[in-house]
Amino acid sequence: MQDFEDFVALRSQALLRTAYLLCGGDKGAAEDILQDVLMGMYGKWRRIKTSPEAYARTALANAAANRWRRRARRPEAPLDLGAVPTSRGHEQQVVDADSVVRALAELPKKMRAVLVLRFFDDLSEAETARTLGCGIGTVKSQTSRGLARMRELIGEQVLTWN
Repeated sequence: MQDFEDFVALRSQALLRTAYLLCGGDKGAAEDILQDVLMGMYGKWRRIKTSPEAYARTALANAAANRWRRRARRPEAPLDLGAVPTSRGHEQQVVDADSVVRALAELPKKMRAVLVLRFFDDLSEAETARTLGCGIGTVKSQTSRGLARMRELIGEQVLTWN
């Protein structure tokens, strides 16, 4: 299964980033769902090795949605993280990145998944629709609403962050 090992070695960092964003910035949860997805992929590798990236993204989106469903049934008390830093220094890119992750965490799970796949994983509307099992119109409307909500939460300037 050298090809599976190669896939994991080459794509695990990008998939972890996707999982991190889908989990609303919870690194531990992102690592957990990625590990679960990769374990599931190992057993199905012969069937999915023609398009493992698409399978992994779909599985991550589903695992993150399931995680949010479980949390909704068993709510957790959030930690008081204090005020978000507002200084404008050389560390502003780090602050902006944190703002984006926090704002993504505020979005509904489907909207978050659409934005993560479209803008962080750079999938087309059609690829995003296929990955999430919905129509292109849904992707377009969720993108539009999601970007509008992100602008409300963090402003236009931060959304153009690289």
